Amino acid sequence: MKIRNVAVFLFLLFIVGSAKSQQKKFVVHTVAFYNFENLFDTINQANNDEEWLPRGAQNWTSKKYHQKLENLARVLSEIGTGENPNSPTFIGGAEIENRGVLEDLIKQPKLAVNDYGIVHFESPDKRGIDVALLYQKKHFKPTSSVNIPLLIYRNATKEKDKETEEDKADKDKIEAKTGERVYTRDILLVTGFLDGEEVNIMVNHWPSRSGGEKKSSPFREAAGRLDRKIMDSIYKINPNAKIINMGDLNDGTYNKSVKEGIGAKRKKEEVKEFGVYNPFEQMAKDGNCTLFYRDAGDIFDQIMVSETLIKTDYSSFRYWKAGIYNKPYMITTTGAYKGYPLRHGANEIGFSDHFPAYIYLIKEAK
Repeated sequence: MKIRNVAVFLFLLFIVGSAKSQQKKFVVHTVAFYNFENLFDTINQANNDEEWLPRGAQNWTSKKYHQKLENLARVLSEIGTGENPNSPTFIGGAEIENRGVLEDLIKQPKLAVNDYGIVHFESPDKRGIDVALLYQKKHFKPTSSVNIPLLIYRNATKEKDKETEEDKADKDKIEAKTGERVYTRDILLVTGFLDGEEVNIMVNHWPSRSGGEKKSSPFREAAGRLDRKIMDSIYKINPNAKIINMGDLNDGTYNKSVKEGIGAKRKKEEVKEFGVYNPFEQMAKDGNCTLFYRDAGDIFDQIMVSETLIKTDYSSFRYWKAGIYNKPYMITTTGAYKGYPLRHGANEIGFSDHFPAYIYLIKEAK
């Protein structure tokens, strides 16, 4: 009888606890990242955009450009709406030609209703493409933004006998004693207040695998170390800083650039103070992907969060869960690339060769 009474009491306690938890309400924000894949306008400018002109190799007309904008706007407006009816509060983007294409994008009817602001800088990338952050003005107030160059060099060497003590302490420094600079995308850092709480957002598009994964890996490893250095600099100013680090890394969750450079962890319990949690590592382990590289699915598009965002006290904004947005209309249905993201082709204006990644931030409503 005593065992039965205890069981009944525990059952009732569970019911009461569940009822109380169901009464709680949360504020939810979606944070998304999407590689827009060659978002070029049709105007010839001082960058390598000749391919994306009406008389270029892509025969990129005004009609095609506006269809591309409409397609992207559809996807962006829907990301995360399964759990949050509001479109993403933050959208990190890559492969953007200039600010003008972003201004055209946020004017699309599906996005215009959200009144997005833009943070964008021109970067020295040889293809003339940049990263940017879109944000809903009603929720986020930026206080500072900066583009941080990734200084990497082809065939670079170090003269160890001439290193100073400062050089030895700064393992992230890459010197161009010999070789030429590899011009790639800057890292964007935006700080501001999300509904009154300070957050820091980093947007990346790391060097590609051009020339082979192994040969180009040191460039992405350098990017990972620079990301870590930026995060550490933020922590020196505010040990309790909330940091979201997102981007197309051109590396998987398991690569050295992510695991050692940034120090990202797959399990929350492994994340120590000032550490980084990467929910997309488990998703990759489970067979999910944001793109196909050499016929194998992988997750290059990742969103990581600082240890301060995985605490269990929801009186402040915390990470909730992550996802990959890959609705049927975004997927190629026939041919050799069946199952791949539906991208631009000779007879069809698709979306992108990547699927967007997203996470939710939640906070208990007062």
